[in-house]
Amino acid sequence: MLEFLKAYKNYDPAAKSLCEIFFLYPGPRAVFIHRIANFFYSSQLFFIARFVADISRTLTGIEIHPGAQIGRRLVIDHGVGCVIGETAIIGDDCIIFHGVTLGGVKFDKVKRHPTIGNHVLIGTGAKVLGPIHIGDRCKIGANAVVMKDLPPDTVIVAARSEILPQK
Repeated sequence: MLEFLKAYKNYDPAAKSLCEIFFLYPGPRAVFIHRIANFFYSSQLFFIARFVADISRTLTGIEIHPGAQIGRRLVIDHGVGCVIGETAIIGDDCIIFHGVTLGGVKFDKVKRHPTIGNHVLIGTGAKVLGPIHIGDRCKIGANAVVMKDLPPDTVIVAARSEILPQK
């Protein structure tokens, strides 16, 4: 737990103390409660797992399915509106901003959510959809929609802004 809170402190210059992060930041609260829900899910106590996950969603605005696998030191910055699906796998030391969806594109009982590598940053509002693999150290820009595998060290953006000359 201490390692997890220190990851937030190192990431967020606005964080004044570990106590503040523990009690007042929704991301750590959501991940902590997810660990409890995931324990029940792994024990095949699905109703209790979903109940705990629902409490977390109500408290934090972050929806993490109890079946999702989350690595160490995940930072969910601001977090409101994040959705992480049942078969999603997230590696270590990732950063996810608010409004991110790690979602599925079908309803079959198969792996249908993305696998995120280590040290991946996913920007505000990005949608990463389907049973794809995002390689280590990738950066996904705000509002990007990703539906294909990304090799390690890839940077992807949703749209490019440029100033066009006037006629």
